[in-house]
This record gives sequence, structure tokens and C-alpha cells, in this order.
Amino acid sequence: MSTTGTEPTSPPRGSGLRARLRGRSELGVCLILGVLGILVLTDAITMDTDITQRGPIGPTTVPLVVGVLLLVVAVLLAIDVLRGGHGEAESGEDIDLAEPGDWRTVALLAGVFLANAVLIGPLGFPISGALLFWGSAYALGNRNLTRDPLIAAVLSLITYVVFNNLLGVPLPGGPLMGVL
Repeated sequence: MSTTGTEPTSPPRGSGLRARLRGRSELGVCLILGVLGILVLTDAITMDTDITQRGPIGPTTVPLVVGVLLLVVAVLLAIDVLRGGHGEAESGEDIDLAEPGDWRTVALLAGVFLANAVLIGPLGFPISGALLFWGSAYALGNRNLTRDPLIAAVLSLITYVVFNNLLGVPLPGGPLMGVL
């Protein structure tokens, strides 16, 4: 059988939407950023601000800015990807993918965060925050048992004072409520 070129040819494999999107996985990131932006904007717009409004800049200002910026980044990234742009490959990290993960550190960090969630109510933020900061440093490998708890306590107190007194975001004080 000879082919004369007049027979109908089948379309190339994958000529639809899937083929056009192949190699453009960054569009998935654009979609996620867009959905997050819409969710943040929806939450900001529907937020009840009567009780928490203390000045000209209310609690919806930051979420509105973040939501708009998420949408802008999603659109700009999508335009770049559709014009042929793509992410750069990592040039070299100092990890060996053949080595197993450090599950002990992950378990310690998860335990520290769970302990903070349980203890923040009865102990208050200054104490549970200090335990969180010190426990995280310990889980990540810092073993100085005199300096680390001191730094953790100072960080926790500064965080408590900034949020509670300066920003007006009430954090539980626990037994230290009358002292602070």
C-alpha cells in the first residue's frame, strides 16, 4: 500500500488541553494562589469588625492587602508561564536524598507544638510560649541548657507584651496575668 498523502491523518497524540498544559505545572501554583487570594478576600470582607475596630486601620486591612497581592502574583505568574517562562532548577542543596528523613526532629517539633496548644490555656502564653521557643530550639539541635531557656523566656515575654499591650491582640496571661 502506498500513501499518497490524501488519507485522513489522526491528530497528534495529546493535542488537546492536556498537551498544551504539559510542561507548565506552574499554572497549578497560579491556581492555588488565586484560590487562596479569593478565600482571604472573602474572609476579610465578611469579617465582623464592630468589636475589634480601634482606629482608622481595622482588622480587615492586612487580609485585604494580602488577598489582592495573592491575586496579582497569581495573574503575573500565569502570564509569565503562558509566555514560556519556567522555574529554574535547584542548583544544589546540601542534602542527600538517599538518606532517610530525620523523624526524631519532626516528632519532637510536633510534640512541642501540641504541648503548646494544650498548655496555652492553663499556663498562659508567656509560659507556654517560652516552652515552645525552648523546645523548638532543643528539637532543632541547640543544647545549651542555660542560655536557651533564658532566651526563650525573654522572647516569649516580648511577644506577649507586643501582641497584648501594643497591638491590642489579647493573649492568655495565665498565672502571670496580674504580674504582666
